[in-house]
Amino acid sequence: MSDEVRIERREGWRKLVLNRSDKLNAANEAMLHGLLHALDDAEADRSCRALLLTGEGRGFCAGQELGPAVMPGPDGPPDLGAVAALHHRFVHRLRDLKLPVVCAVNGVAAGAGASYALACDIVLAGRSAKFIQAFLKIGLVPDSGATFFLPRLIGEARARALTMLGETVDAETAQAWGMIWRVVDDAVLQQEAEKLVAHLATQPTEALAAMKQLFAASAAHNLQVQLDLEQDLQQAAGRSADYAEGVRAFLEKRAPVFGGRG
Repeated sequence: MSDEVRIERREGWRKLVLNRSDKLNAANEAMLHGLLHALDDAEADRSCRALLLTGEGRGFCAGQELGPAVMPGPDGPPDLGAVAALHHRFVHRLRDLKLPVVCAVNGVAAGAGASYALACDIVLAGRSAKFIQAFLKIGLVPDSGATFFLPRLIGEARARALTMLGETVDAETAQAWGMIWRVVDDAVLQQEAEKLVAHLATQPTEALAAMKQLFAASAAHNLQVQLDLEQDLQQAAGRSADYAEGVRAFLEKRAPVFGGRG
C-alpha cells in the first residue's frame, strides 16, 4: 500500500486519508494508484459498508502535483492526457463504487482535488474550506470531471464563470449554491463526517449502491428510460433481506438491523 494514502479501518467502514500534508496532499502517480487500490480493497471486503475520504493536515487536496511528470522540458511538452487519464480512473471508480462515499473537505480543494470531492456522494466541508478551479492559471482546461459535475450542481452560468475566472468559492457559498451538502465548524469536521459515515455503514448497502447507479444513469436518460431502471432496481431491492428486515422492524415498531453486504 502507498504511503501517500493512509487507511484507517473502523467497524463497518474505512477512512481514506490523503497523506502528503507537506504538499497540501497534491496528487502524484503513487497517491492515485494507492487510492485505486484502496477502493478495490474496500469494495472486496464484505464487512466494509461505507468510506470516508479526507486529507491530512491543513488542506484536502491541491490538485495535481507540479512535478517532473507534468513539467515542460527540453524533450518537449509532457503528455498531460496520460496524466489526466489516471485522475479520471480514480473519479470513475469513486462514482462506480458500490459503497457510499462521504468526503470531509478540510482547507483547500483545488483543481483535480475539488473534483475528487464532488465525485463523492455526500460532501461536508469545514468552514475554512475553499474550492478553486485553478486550471486556467497555468493555461490548462478543467479535468477530473469538473465540467461534468459543476454544471449539474450549480448551473452552467456559475460553472463557466468559476472555471474561466479561477475564482475561489468559500465553503458557505458552496453550500448555498448546492455544490456540497453541509458546512460545519473546522473543529468538528472529522467528528461529524465520521458520525455520518458510521450511520451509512448501518444502512441497507445494496439499496445505497442501487441509488448510486440510478443517479449515475439519470444524466444520460430520458424520463421513461430512468423510470424503467427505477422499476428494475426496485424489484431487485424488494427481494433483498434488508427490505424484509425493514418491513419487519416497521411492523414491530423497532429499529431495523440491516445486514448490508454481510
